[in-house]
Amino acid sequence: VIEIFKARGGRFDARVVAADPGLAPYHLRVVRTMDNLKAANAPQGAIQAAVRLLPRVPRDAEAARDEWTRARDADLERARPLAGMPPHAQQFAGDPHGDAAARKAFDDSRRNFIALVFCLMVGTASLPHVLTRFYTTPSVAETRRSVAWSLLFIVLLYLTAPALAVLVKVEVFGSLVGSPFDQLPAWINNWAHVDSSLLQVADVNGDGIVQLGEIKIGGDIVVLATPEIAGMPYVISGLVAAGGLAAALSTADGLLLTIANALAHDLWFCIVDTQASATRRVTVSKVLLLMVALGAAYVTAQKPGDILLLVSAAFSIAASAFFPALVMAVFWRRANRWGAAAGMVSGLGLTLYYVLVNQPGVRETFGVTRPIELWGGIQPIAAGLFGVPVGFAVLVVVSLLTPPPSREALAMVDEVRLP
Repeated sequence: VIEIFKARGGRFDARVVAADPGLAPYHLRVVRTMDNLKAANAPQGAIQAAVRLLPRVPRDAEAARDEWTRARDADLERARPLAGMPPHAQQFAGDPHGDAAARKAFDDSRRNFIALVFCLMVGTASLPHVLTRFYTTPSVAETRRSVAWSLLFIVLLYLTAPALAVLVKVEVFGSLVGSPFDQLPAWINNWAHVDSSLLQVADVNGDGIVQLGEIKIGGDIVVLATPEIAGMPYVISGLVAAGGLAAALSTADGLLLTIANALAHDLWFCIVDTQASATRRVTVSKVLLLMVALGAAYVTAQKPGDILLLVSAAFSIAASAFFPALVMAVFWRRANRWGAAAGMVSGLGLTLYYVLVNQPGVRETFGVTRPIELWGGIQPIAAGLFGVPVGFAVLVVVSLLTPPPSREALAMVDEVRLP
């Protein structure tokens, strides 16, 4: 199986390095296949499968190279031991005792892991839709207790996700690998019919036995398919899907309300129309909520990048924008509104810049063509590692250069400090 995938990768590599991919023969081959099937009165399903291949032929040389590069990388990845998966006990990529390239990969992987943990930690403390929940508590003491409960469930989430991955791997290695193709479990066919690109099990070498390299499971279906992989009824997968959808809608609802309320109150009421009535403020808030929701739906429809990377980058953005102001506003009495605003803008701006020029999906969306320049090898999802310190530094400098906060502001800070 490994040799077959290496050969496939080599063929795609030959196409990629060719000066002209020569797309005409591929179009002609698909058309001839369709004609031959029709002439031979082949089954309608085979003819329709050939018809569906025609739109998938790359439209030009650049699209062909992109598609063939992805196919080459995928085949070469599956040609590696364990189908490209790293050993589960391996902490980081590379090898600290290997050659220069392996040591560099190890150092970069370790730095990015620490940076990502930092961004997830401070980003979780800065998520706007989570912070607004603290307004519902009656006192400072209750707020602190609610923070403790929130952290407990967040810790459970972060600890159980890796455990779920281990259990799925054990089940796949134990019950699927080595089984005959004519005895595949029912969940294989069920999920393959949902989307064949997310789950593929093909007898590559024709021996009739499932090998690890012949299995391709998309990461997007692992959580949903886990109950069936473990032998549970299909209804459990439905419950998992319902739970995931409910969590997504709850998070989206909290974010939409936070954004709309901030725009309606802080921008419209405090700056544009300070004499607006309560009814008008509610109306403006609802209109802004609808506009933000439509804008978010439009951006999502464009598929600007991998969802996992975008979610991880959101923690960095939240951390760089809010964490310095949150901490210094409570624990440094000299911090003022000008310092907080400057720190938020500078930290957020630096993080967005780093993500914009270095994240592949975002680069394509905004048409960025300059070379990728990673600072210290840090990936864009951990850009908060740079934005948070800059936000702290700018907040301190600007606060010292501007008048101190009023007595009323200091009294409010003292009240927040006391349980």
